[in-house]
Amino acid sequence: MTAATDHRDHSDHTGDDEGHGGEGQGDEGPGDGGHMDGGHARVDDAEESALLEAVNSMESANSTDADTETAADPGPGPGADTDTGADSEGFWDDGLIARRVSATDEAQGHGQVVREPVGEPWTPPVAPLAYDRTLRSRLDALRELVGLSRTRLDSKTLAEAGRVLDAAAARRRLSGQHTVVAIAGATGSGKSQLFNALAGVAISETGVRRPTTAAPITCSWSDGAATLIDRLGIPGRLRRRPLQSPEAEAQLRGLVLVDLPDHDSAAVQHREQVDRILGLVDAVIWVVDPEKYADAVLHERYLRPMAGHAEVTFVVLNQIDRLPGEAADLVLDDLRRLLDEDGIALGEYGEPGANVLAVSALTGKGIGELREALGHFVAERGAAARRISADLDSAAARLWPVYANGQWAGLSEEARDEFADRLADAVGATAAGEAAERAWRRHANRACGTPWLRLWRWYQDLREPPTGRQAVRTYAEEEATARQRVEQAVRTVAEQASGGLPGPWAQAVREAAVRGSQGLPEALDELAAGAGSPADRPPRPGWWPLAVLAQASMTILQVIGGLWLLGQIIGFMSPNLGVPVLLMAIGIVGGPGIEWACKLAVRGPARRYGDEAERRLREAAAACGRARVLDPMAAELLRYREVREQYVRVTGVGTPIG
Repeated sequence: MTAATDHRDHSDHTGDDEGHGGEGQGDEGPGDGGHMDGGHARVDDAEESALLEAVNSMESANSTDADTETAADPGPGPGADTDTGADSEGFWDDGLIARRVSATDEAQGHGQVVREPVGEPWTPPVAPLAYDRTLRSRLDALRELVGLSRTRLDSKTLAEAGRVLDAAAARRRLSGQHTVVAIAGATGSGKSQLFNALAGVAISETGVRRPTTAAPITCSWSDGAATLIDRLGIPGRLRRRPLQSPEAEAQLRGLVLVDLPDHDSAAVQHREQVDRILGLVDAVIWVVDPEKYADAVLHERYLRPMAGHAEVTFVVLNQIDRLPGEAADLVLDDLRRLLDEDGIALGEYGEPGANVLAVSALTGKGIGELREALGHFVAERGAAARRISADLDSAAARLWPVYANGQWAGLSEEARDEFADRLADAVGATAAGEAAERAWRRHANRACGTPWLRLWRWYQDLREPPTGRQAVRTYAEEEATARQRVEQAVRTVAEQASGGLPGPWAQAVREAAVRGSQGLPEALDELAAGAGSPADRPPRPGWWPLAVLAQASMTILQVIGGLWLLGQIIGFMSPNLGVPVLLMAIGIVGGPGIEWACKLAVRGPARRYGDEAERRLREAAAACGRARVLDPMAAELLRYREVREQYVRVTGVGTPIG
């Protein structure tokens, strides 16, 4: 059986290995400088140098004679001939340099190091990760959502969404046949013990000193995971292989296990490494112990914020060997209660959710059950997609206040009509219509009235000018009043349109209304001057000439009757009072009668004429307000409707929100 294996990416500088050859997790065995204690993949500086020279010699020999493989070890330790055909497991497709320790030689006290030939290893193709249609649609919607929102939302608000998109794109390009699982926990919880128990060999250093794990270490159960590990930023000297056994490889094939530093470490850089890698892995195994399983830092900083990631979460209660009797079951039940309070769904009775198990990494109790659960989890090949989907849910929940709050109603027709009415009042559309109606009546009275009444009105106008009868408001006062009405109308319609919108979008609608209102009063004044009255005189009714002719006839009768009476008085004509008096009476009574009848007849046409003038001014004011205020606000509302639809797609909900 082959013991622990140290992976080293030969695409990195070999000098890194030489410079860090003394770093490891075990102590040198006695006697031989190349011996590795307890299966730890570690050699000292001298042995590392000797190892590199041996490999170089072997590569040189391979290039000269393909059938002859020899290696010379000029270091302080004893040289050894190496039969690579016997020990080699074949080239590793991830391009990592392996150092293997023979278990038989270790038992005899001879730490003989065998190194895989490097050269150009054959790399089988690794299928990239494939997302299903639903997840792709949600990612596309989030990308569209971010693009539509950049001009309305600040970069801090969109940072989490951008991170999810970048992570999804990066993970999709990498292997879909591997699942990266991180082991995280607090100081003293036994993370490294559990890591070694799953690997079947002591890879990660354990001990009383805290913190023990200073840097993340990976262990891969199959080839092709180099790019995934590169994404985590873990160097080649910290990449390992588990104990090689057909059963373990078949059960956990595709698993990449990462042992993280303590999340509550006193070293700040350790906590930063934990937070960074937790955002990149596909799943997490949280290791807790009977003393700190209810730690507030763990629950408030990690478990509660990641409650939506329950399907890619394992919670392992370690060190149950320290609990007597049924105490382990009691602690496990209390742990489940705390997880339920955190909002983490538990995967019980076949339901999706977090796996909660109790193990003892020291005695091996429960390790088989955990290994089996991990095997099923990895074999599904769905952890990466579920992690991205959970990240999408988390990002959508954070964006809820800026995209949807369930109260928006939009700009209704009632609000539009009210705005048009307010603008019409500001330009005096009603007053303009009434003035047009009075002008029509006045014109009709002058045309159909008696000459004597028109003469009397002219005399009255000469004695008492119209400007002297009432106080006339100045133009400045009217302009100020009209401007205030316009501003009030704009504020009112902006509040109605933005009511219920999330803060950034409501602000955008109000700003669009304010920009459009600039210059609106002046534009309305020009409309009032140009559209307040028709360009041409209105057509006269068909009866109007007849009324004028009748009024003229009444006047002629009065004149004839008067002249007849005057001729009788001066003796020019024979006395006959009846006929001239009758003629004068008909003219005197008929003239006012015709005028009164004309007043009744002109009410309809005058009213229609005034309504037409008012309508033209209202439509002109409404068109001006729509072009300057309503259309810009409608554009902002349309943009919000688009982003809201994209947000609904991101959430995966089939019904609109808001």
